[in-house]
Amino acid sequence: MKIPKNFGVWGNIEKDAFWKILPKIIKWAKEKNIELFLTEKILFDSRSTDFQQPVIDSVEKISEMDFMLVLGGDGTFLSCARAIEYRSTPILGIHLGDLGFLAKVTLENIFQRLDQVASGKYLIEKRSMVKAVVEKNGSSLTQYGLNDFVVSNGESHRMLIAEVYVDQKRVSEYKSDGLIIATPTGSTAYSLSSGGPIISPDVDSFVITPISAHTLNSRPLVVSDKSKIKIKFSSYNQNITLITDGQLHKTLNYKDTVIITNSDFEIGLIDFKDSDYFQTLRTKMGWGTRGNQS
Repeated sequence: MKIPKNFGVWGNIEKDAFWKILPKIIKWAKEKNIELFLTEKILFDSRSTDFQQPVIDSVEKISEMDFMLVLGGDGTFLSCARAIEYRSTPILGIHLGDLGFLAKVTLENIFQRLDQVASGKYLIEKRSMVKAVVEKNGSSLTQYGLNDFVVSNGESHRMLIAEVYVDQKRVSEYKSDGLIIATPTGSTAYSLSSGGPIISPDVDSFVITPISAHTLNSRPLVVSDKSKIKIKFSSYNQNITLITDGQLHKTLNYKDTVIITNSDFEIGLIDFKDSDYFQTLRTKMGWGTRGNQS
């Protein structure tokens, strides 16, 4: 793989662990003669007074980076992925806390992994991003996500009544607290906690998962990621919310239509030959521990 000449840092500045590890990363980059850039959010923080790094002052600047180093949790990773969008800059996630599904590297082995990247000893794993187009009064709004889109009945906590179509064919009328449309990457997030299946990242699909379905015959549905999923709403619903990756909120009207498809670009995740997705699942979920305790 490409030996990097520069990289950018994107981080959760609310975590003390971020500020503890950042000076060590800066020192590592100088020793490796790799130019390190910091986002404006990091540099303009009061705790950055001693840093003299060049700045990432626009999303276009990210395209000039050989990779982005994300320090935080999966939420921080998701926000970076949405900023990158179609730009080909890959992401290496460092988890500042419990093991995550996206930020695979822990603080314990950060410099071992960074040394591998500096030597070109890494892989690029491609993950699809999902696209939602909201058709509203003759105009449209587009959102991109890596994990999922959720539609719910806003803060009213009333039942959501939604009609779902896949490739123009009617699937069902869902009566539930909301609907999740998740990618394989997002199948281990909100969809999983709502009863959806875990989907391996290399399976090209979406999963449609109802949240607390009000009928016993509503079940999660896995469809091809080449499908076009259309969601229409009942007039019973007034203030509907579209949530992207659990972070971006958009208020919809019941007359609006949401169309979800795969995007025409992918996000690159830096990975390593000895990484094991199923080992991560076992560690995260405690699989195989029952009966092994004395």
